Amino acid sequence: LKIGYTCLPMPPLDPAAFADLPEPLPRQDESDDALFYSFDRFVTHIDDGAIEAVTALYRERLAAGSRVLDLMSSWISHLPKDIAYTEVVGLGMNATELARNARLNRYVVQDLNKNAALPFAAASFDAALICVSVDYLAQPTTVIRELGRVVRPEGLLVVTFSNRCFPTKVVRPWLDLDDTGRLAFVAARVLAAGNWSDIESLDRSPPYGDPLFAVIARRQT
Repeated sequence: LKIGYTCLPMPPLDPAAFADLPEPLPRQDESDDALFYSFDRFVTHIDDGAIEAVTALYRERLAAGSRVLDLMSSWISHLPKDIAYTEVVGLGMNATELARNARLNRYVVQDLNKNAALPFAAASFDAALICVSVDYLAQPTTVIRELGRVVRPEGLLVVTFSNRCFPTKVVRPWLDLDDTGRLAFVAARVLAAGNWSDIESLDRSPPYGDPLFAVIARRQT
């Protein structure tokens, strides 16, 4: 499958546009997330073309030998199979799915909507990833700020997302935005965290199938 890429300019980041979105952000279904994620889902949430786009992005941005945190992880991480990393740590909601993930050296089960504090030391990782899951965070700014604590200075944050979701569990603003609005929303949350810079907004959608978007930032020194 040949993939074509397009880079979008950074959407305008007017903090006032998101000033009326205090966290935690509301969702249609506010029941315990542990119940929702207790069912094993050994499926992919984007199609093969979008998965290949995620993998290509990781290949470009993540150096071999990096220590990587795969936040909101599952049974597959979409990392390039031919690149070795010093350590890949997963944090997610379903222990069975995480145990199936062959790329993880270790994993943690944690509900970030209940406890946004990450159980890792400062500057533990070279990069943090959030793949097709950022829309489920009720406190995205708090979590992204925590990622800035556990990622080393000059380390990377790579957030990817598409237009698929479980609509009852995503935050309500997500459902009201188009693709460009979602890029701006994620980038604004990263900016609001206060410890990331060099924020990029990318459209890495294949020519057919599911779209794929990314917000990438570098940990401030």
